[in-house]
Amino acid sequence: MLLAADVGNTNVVFALFDGTEIKARWRIATDARRTGDEYAVWLLQLLEIEGYSRKDIGQIIIGSVVPRSIHNLSVLARKYFGVEPMIAGAGGTDWGIEVDVDEPRSLGADRALNAIAAHAKYDGDLIVIDFGTATTIDAVDFNGAYKGGIIAPGINLSLDALVGNTAKLPRIAIEKPSSKSVIGRNTEDQMLIGVFWGYVALIEGLVARMKKEIGRPAKVVATGGLALLFDEITDLFDAVDSDLTLEGLAMLAERASS
Repeated sequence: MLLAADVGNTNVVFALFDGTEIKARWRIATDARRTGDEYAVWLLQLLEIEGYSRKDIGQIIIGSVVPRSIHNLSVLARKYFGVEPMIAGAGGTDWGIEVDVDEPRSLGADRALNAIAAHAKYDGDLIVIDFGTATTIDAVDFNGAYKGGIIAPGINLSLDALVGNTAKLPRIAIEKPSSKSVIGRNTEDQMLIGVFWGYVALIEGLVARMKKEIGRPAKVVATGGLALLFDEITDLFDAVDSDLTLEGLAMLAERASS
């Protein structure tokens, strides 16, 4: 079986693959200082709860946008699983796609993995939106080449900045507003309108501009934690694919081992 680790700025998501099927997934807050031993105490217990053991894992692949985390996860792989980990984007697990931008090496692992998986699963030109700590909107052409994209503050990051830099505004939860009105009657409603509907306007506006620039029909694929929430109130997405980054890791591992 394959153990894939998707290291984001906020969380590390581990997924256990049997072929192309995800059998289990676990999430832990990202902390570049967390040692391989600390990961092991947590992860080995979760494997056992799900009915698996370390002996079931024959491959490990790590995709990370936090470079400092790679060493400790590699220690986890070698010390506790006896496996030399594959690092997405390096050595035999290079992306295998054209990265048609000014600085190809600066492309984040999550965005490359999303491009790989989206092209494998969907036809034609694609726009991939990933709702993470930052929201990224990426263009992938019909040949699977990564053509560039957009980076915007994630909605929770925007809310943190709003609350953290004002004296009286309260902390609110990100949720679908109870009304479609954009005239709030109290502070909390006004904040939610600004953050939520403002974010909907941002992604709809940017995708419309990107589609115009591409000049051909393009499917919009959404992933990340808040994709399902926004899917409830906009018809922007052609597909919502929550496991896109993890599937990209699995595809990369399969290609590297074949």
